[in-house]
Amino acid sequence: MSHEANCWDDAVAERFFLKLKMEHVSQRQYVNHAEAKAVIADYIVGFYNCKRKYSALGNLLPTAYERKMAGSKPIVVSEIT
Repeated sequence: MSHEANCWDDAVAERFFLKLKMEHVSQRQYVNHAEAKAVIADYIVGFYNCKRKYSALGNLLPTAYERKMAGSKPIVVSEIT
């Protein structure tokens, strides 16, 4: 954590929860807590992590980015191993 009043402290988490609320939670009503938990977990695992394009990855799907990176040469951190 950085110093108090730094706007970047929770930016990643706040962005995620904003997307979750806008893209999924606000669009439906849940019968109970268990249903909400199951549906939101499915959204995160099934869509947000797998099918949603990310600008940080060059607007690629995470799976496509992983395949692309798997085929590229590893980054050499040190010549001494």
